[in-house]
This record gives sequence, structure tokens and C-alpha cells, in this order.
Amino acid sequence: MEFFCYHRDRSDSLALRDELLEEHWSYMDGYAAEMIARGPTLTGDGEVPTGSVHIVDLPDAAAARAFAFDEPGYQAGVYREVMLRRWRNLLGRTMWDFPGGPDEGNRYLVLGLGAGQPVDLVVPPIPAQDELIAYGPLLSDDGAAWLGTAALVRAPDADTARAVLTPDRYADIDVHRWQFGGRS
Repeated sequence: MEFFCYHRDRSDSLALRDELLEEHWSYMDGYAAEMIARGPTLTGDGEVPTGSVHIVDLPDAAAARAFAFDEPGYQAGVYREVMLRRWRNLLGRTMWDFPGGPDEGNRYLVLGLGAGQPVDLVVPPIPAQDELIAYGPLLSDDGAAWLGTAALVRAPDADTARAVLTPDRYADIDVHRWQFGGRS
């Protein structure tokens, strides 16, 4: 089962986040085989972390909760909230398989929170498809209900990234700068 996990930083937690970076990476190294995508969200200028995205393939919801809430930054109080949802990998690959590589261009997390009928349940057509790093629906714990869509996308700007989701079909669409995570 695939899960989308987004830890959002507290506004005053940068020093603590930096202090725990090696502990965080070591923890994530234990999930290397299960990792589909990972990396920090950033301020608009790309300079300061604002959160941490992880998409993982784990046996069940209990394993996903343990993954999210045993994370060292969460345990130490770095994060103000955690979003944990079932997810379906519509691209069938990891971020390391993205043909655009880890560094070229601006990267964004696009997070559409559902309202009403499901939308964007298939991969967008080319050319948007070529810029997708990860893409799939957010689902209820049992996988039956659609709750939204999460995408990691390469785009020239936030508005172009937002356009990967159908406008006016979500309660809200958040767009955050994002970069490939992990050890350099």
C-alpha cells in the first residue's frame, strides 16, 4: 500500500530541524527500499525548509502511522501537523526514475484537497505528463474514498505547477516549492 506523508514545520523549528538532520536521514535510510519520493518543501525563494514530503510503499496503515509518527523530527516537535493519506502511484515509478533528473528546473508539491466528485484520477496528457515526478490520488484509509490529489511536478513557476490539477474541482489547491531529498 502506498502512502503520502507530509510533515509541515512549525514556524520556529529551523534550528531544531537542522540539529536533527542526520537523525532524520538515518531514519529514512531504513525505508530506502519502500521510498517512492522524498524531499523538503521550501519557502517561495527556495531557501528555507517548510515541511517534509515522503511517499512510501508500506504493508498497511499501522506501518504508515509508525513511519510518520516515529520520525525523529516529529518526536522532537519540529512539525506542527502531519498529513498521512493512502495514495496510488499512477506513474508506477519512483522519483529517481524521473527522466528530468534531480536538479534541473523548479520543482513543486501540488496538493489538491477534494470536494465532491473525484477528479484527476488518470495521468494528465502530454506535455504535462513529461514534467510529473510523482502523481496520484489521496485516498481514505481503506482506499475507497477519494480525498484529493498529490503531485510532484517540474514547472517554470507555481501557477504552471498548479495547472496540473483541474481548476475549480478542489476545496483548495496548495502549491509549495519542493526539491529531491535524501543524502547528497
